[in-house]
Amino acid sequence: MLDDWRTAAIEGKLRGTLALLEKLTLAPGEVGPADIAPLRAAGVSDGAIVDAIHVCALFNVINRVADALGFPQLAPEQLRRGARILLHRGYQV
Repeated sequence: MLDDWRTAAIEGKLRGTLALLEKLTLAPGEVGPADIAPLRAAGVSDGAIVDAIHVCALFNVINRVADALGFPQLAPEQLRRGARILLHRGYQV
């Protein structure tokens, strides 16, 4: 999934959510009710959709601030390692 969510073996709810989040990131002015309808049809709750949109918005803000201030980027292997840890442990403290 880290390489391409479109071809990854993931359930339809997640695939639809990722498609919405990609569009929200790349073309936010084009997002509308027609982008939400397939998620609802797939069984994604309105609460889950709102949560996903909030997380997306926050990550986009953080990324733009980091880019503007020149924060160093992690190497691809560091990102993969972090993702594996999060998949295994979640966001537990």
